[in-house]
Amino acid sequence: MDVSNITVNSQSSIRIDIGKKIYFDPVDIADENHDADYIFITHDHYDHFSMPDILKILKDSTVFIIPASMEKTFRKNTEAGEAIFVAPGQEYETADFAFETVSSYNKVKPFHPKRAGWCGYIIKVDGQRIYVAGDTDATKEAEGVSCDITLVPIGGTFTMNYKEAAGLINKMRPKLVIPTHYGSYVGSKTDGVEFSKLVDNGIDVELKL
Repeated sequence: MDVSNITVNSQSSIRIDIGKKIYFDPVDIADENHDADYIFITHDHYDHFSMPDILKILKDSTVFIIPASMEKTFRKNTEAGEAIFVAPGQEYETADFAFETVSSYNKVKPFHPKRAGWCGYIIKVDGQRIYVAGDTDATKEAEGVSCDITLVPIGGTFTMNYKEAAGLINKMRPKLVIPTHYGSYVGSKTDGVEFSKLVDNGIDVELKL
């Protein structure tokens, strides 16, 4: 499966190019490209909602997709661009694609409580369902996602570790998985390789960090 249009910059900083440029949780952005058609934010932690990085990719027509629980935080930081405020477990449409939201949270750890209403996203582009999980554990909502490509955190501490993430992927059965959220802020640079060893045969693993 060709995923050359998907870039993982750092953490869960993801860019998908479908002609339109779609960013998720931009952080550690090096260049001021001002090319973002869409910016998805999963939650308000500094390594996922970084205004200095957002300003490097923002343009007048950028559309933000943001959890409704973040609306006040978002409005304090910028009035630029259109914003779609979302809740977990819903379906939405933009002018260019449809997407779904999935609750993203920790089951026991305190960092990402379910009550916060934070979201992972499934975008539907080019006949494929691409799931960007955000900061989450192996939850029942994640296990129930049907998708072709999954981008899933594996670094531990604030999310699943690579063993837990591999267990989730083996239940989900996507065609391809790209591990994220390791080797920089949290997790070891070797986590991706160790994760790939635990993913079942028949599920492709693409390492982009």
